Amino acid sequence: MRSDAVTGVSARGDPAVAEPAPGPPAWKPAGASRPRRVPRSVPAPAGPAPAPGSFGADMLRALARRPRAISPKYFYDAAGSALFERICALPEYYPTRTEVAILSENACAIARSVGPGADLVEFGAGAAQKVRILLDALESPSRFAPVDICAEHLAGSAAALARDYPCLRVRPVVADFTRPMRLPARIANARRTGFFAGSSLGNFDPRDALALLRSLRALLAGGALLLGVDLVKDPALLHAAYNDAAGVTAAFNRNLLERANRELGADFDPRDFAHHAFYDPRRRRIEMHLVALRRVTVRLLGRRFDFGEGESLHTENSYKFTIDGLRSLARRAGFRPGPVWCDPQRLFSVHWLEASAG
Repeated sequence: MRSDAVTGVSARGDPAVAEPAPGPPAWKPAGASRPRRVPRSVPAPAGPAPAPGSFGADMLRALARRPRAISPKYFYDAAGSALFERICALPEYYPTRTEVAILSENACAIARSVGPGADLVEFGAGAAQKVRILLDALESPSRFAPVDICAEHLAGSAAALARDYPCLRVRPVVADFTRPMRLPARIANARRTGFFAGSSLGNFDPRDALALLRSLRALLAGGALLLGVDLVKDPALLHAAYNDAAGVTAAFNRNLLERANRELGADFDPRDFAHHAFYDPRRRRIEMHLVALRRVTVRLLGRRFDFGEGESLHTENSYKFTIDGLRSLARRAGFRPGPVWCDPQRLFSVHWLEASAG
């Protein structure tokens, strides 16, 4: 889950420092009754094929493949983004408050690394709350460009920033930063600094994480990247963070199906699917799935897909890092690692990575 999110990298070569949890929870609680059936929406008739790389195209491909899996970037429509903000405030969800504490306690040191007049870019800005800590500490930043895939959520965040920082140029960019994109033209004599918070890098599979860092290094050439990543830790703490008692993460996961109903005319009944999240210590990642509680037939864009009982749609990975592993990955991507800031329990880390001009 973007701790502000897409699928992750393990810090291979470093010894694992956590033991497996007693085991992932059963996807179907003992004695659970079948969910009450609710009327399904009428699926949209088949029409032109959805554009490559669109939600519709990727959802069709996800349902047709085995095992079924889709990028977690599709969590983040307006409803999903709002649910994620609720997740960040949950007592079980340590990443947000831990990263905020690291940024707050080290804001002056970070500001010295950034320097005056910075051209600041945040990738996956979401509500753009953490960046306020940086803006309050920086010396006369020249511009802030928040980048996010959800236009509606980004518009609200950018408007709030422009209101609260009237001397700051705020230039929102609606884009999927996992694909080729353009940033606003560079400002003369302003060093471009990227901010990639919330361990969103952990949502990418290993090769994709390396490719993404390389693309960010190119976008930030001559500047730097401030990167927050979650660290390997006690699996029990990880399990609680992704299986909160209030069920907000479960609602966030099922919202993917509701979004498919709203936008694509699908006929998912979200109550046919259980939220299932567990830690895989071998891969050092949390996996999130939606698991069918019974045999289900779903219609999407004129096609029919069958789920057997227990079959899942894999919706997210969240890889955990070691500090040395992340620094090694950054070097492979062309960055020069600098200072690292951590909390006392070493739950989370924030890295300063210099981007060469070449």
